[in-house]
Amino acid sequence: MPHSQTSAPRDSRLGVRLARGASPWLLPTVATAALSLARARKSGRWAAAAVPATALAAGMLWFFRDPEREITQGRVISPADGVVQSIMPWKDGRTRVAIFMSPLNVHVNRAPLAGTITSVEHIPGGFVPAFNKESENNERVVWHFDTELGDIEMVQIAGAVARRIVPYLPAGTKVEQGERIGLIRFGSRVDIYLPEGVEVAVEVGQATTAGVTRIDRD
Repeated sequence: MPHSQTSAPRDSRLGVRLARGASPWLLPTVATAALSLARARKSGRWAAAAVPATALAAGMLWFFRDPEREITQGRVISPADGVVQSIMPWKDGRTRVAIFMSPLNVHVNRAPLAGTITSVEHIPGGFVPAFNKESENNERVVWHFDTELGDIEMVQIAGAVARRIVPYLPAGTKVEQGERIGLIRFGSRVDIYLPEGVEVAVEVGQATTAGVTRIDRD
């Protein structure tokens, strides 16, 4: 859909799509690297600074990459790139699948099903590492989708480094399965709650790809 598919920046020289919400971090590092490289020929001090500045800019470009994906057909697909950290039955009959995202993963999250976003709630909290059990009390954004399977809850959880979650879409928006819906800056976690009766197709330790890995089993 056009509201989330056309406004991400793109580095035309590299042919790389960059995530929306990257600019506050990316622009200063790239500008510093460019300045350092421009002055490196005339100053040994700038030449020394150019190496870490360029490495940091390259790391930022890698982190904020937002590749195109061929979306998998299936009832529920992964909202995040990462590794399945836990699969936990919930008291209300749902099953929570927690996906840990390292700084090396793509951090743009996608809609697990087609439907309508019924709520997007920001909840303040702490910033302990996302793989820690206490991370359930971290800063987070709770999404609810009205889908063919009923209400689907998804939670973006900030980690020790990721202190900014950037939702792309407001409540009331209709989304396609696999559509980009938000960004978590740096290492973090995404939880999705499968409705009662929906069998989990992934297992703990399995790598997932947003928009590609199917989470449920027929």
